[in-house]
Amino acid sequence: MARPSSSRRSFIEVMTAESTESEVPQARVAPLSRADFMTLTKARLSALVVITTLFGYLLGCRGGPFDFWILLHTLFGTTLCAFAAAVYNQILEMDADAKMQRTAERPLPARRMTPEFAFVLGWLLAAVGILHLLMQVNLPSASIAAGTIAVYIFIYTPLKTRSTTNTLVGAVSGALPPLIGWVAAERPLYSAEALFLFGLLFFWQLPHFLAINWMYRDQYEHGGFVMWCNGDETGAKTGRLTVGFSALTFLFLLFPYFTGHASLVYLLGTILFTGLLLGLSVRFFKSRERTHARQLFFYTLLYLPVMLAIVLLAWH
Repeated sequence: MARPSSSRRSFIEVMTAESTESEVPQARVAPLSRADFMTLTKARLSALVVITTLFGYLLGCRGGPFDFWILLHTLFGTTLCAFAAAVYNQILEMDADAKMQRTAERPLPARRMTPEFAFVLGWLLAAVGILHLLMQVNLPSASIAAGTIAVYIFIYTPLKTRSTTNTLVGAVSGALPPLIGWVAAERPLYSAEALFLFGLLFFWQLPHFLAINWMYRDQYEHGGFVMWCNGDETGAKTGRLTVGFSALTFLFLLFPYFTGHASLVYLLGTILFTGLLLGLSVRFFKSRERTHARQLFFYTLLYLPVMLAIVLLAWH
């Protein structure tokens, strides 16, 4: 079998963290199954992106016109962009994923798909998604979607093997999708409401990711990722960070009520549900048990949609 050309080898080395033929077997060419497509595009994580974009649009439409078709175009374009970001993330992390039990069976590390095919698929998804937002919605939504992809792929993903600040950068990219919906509703990006949308998603992600990072810290370390939880066998460091970020989340979410943007219902909901988030974080810090970290993680999954619903109901 002929050896790949120098240009082909260069592409593979860049996009797969310098894998070599001796280290990784040749990928088996097979039809793209539905399951592999869902895994490659991180469908569940992408669904969260779409939900927060929907929330941003609905909040932006309060007191103004609601356009169903604009919403549909916004969600369609955002979905394709989220898929694209997930594809490129997995191309870049293919070798690291192969070292971790929780990701080893993804289509790229399992060699059911070539990185070249994934690259083309990701490019098409990104191009169509951004162009669709540009042509069917507006320039601001397309710009934020493109910026989200850029931060996720070119800053967050490389930082994961270099610095613990990757979690903060990842939280930035995760906090941008609701702004896509917000500007799609023709609302200004530079406003108190837009800042709140960004902050809600940013602060929510920190205890969420800390919990899952600590539960799988051994696998993250084995994969070469530099996380806050690395080496934290007792959970003391992770517990302190989790409590600290949960407390910041609580304090940040009080602002809308005291600035007159939200009603008493919002304040009571924030105290109840964010207070519970803080309580679960404190319990994990005290016990440092994996069970309590897991409960905190699952609560964060419930917490976000509940708080989004409260904001929609109680926002002035």
